[in-house]
Amino acid sequence: AQLRESGGGIVFTGDSLTLSCAASGRPFHEYALGWFRQAPGKERDFVAAIDYSGHRTKFADSVKGRFTISRDNAKNTVTLKMNKLTPEDTAVYVCGAERTEIAWGDGRWMGYWGQGTQVTVSS
Repeated sequence: AQLRESGGGIVFTGDSLTLSCAASGRPFHEYALGWFRQAPGKERDFVAAIDYSGHRTKFADSVKGRFTISRDNAKNTVTLKMNKLTPEDTAVYVCGAERTEIAWGDGRWMGYWGQGTQVTVSS
């Protein structure tokens, strides 16, 4: 399976940016899709996830109320809409896919990963 992100770039504080991830190579109906991010010198952190139905979503506290996640199962894509960006949101954003029971269970995502896309927020 492959996950490919797009939409990263350089923006300013307060701006919005939308990331997309296209999944291919296998069925994903048993998988949650989500986003993680990794800033320089830091570990990869969870950002947001959505289950196959789209009825369940979850977000890191740091992005709640600013980021939204959506999924198009017909196109096998997941989208992260980021609003009110700050320099603290600067990171490489990585798309992931994990079986739903794990994503909503112990949260140890070890399924599939994309290469990542850089998001830089300048003040």
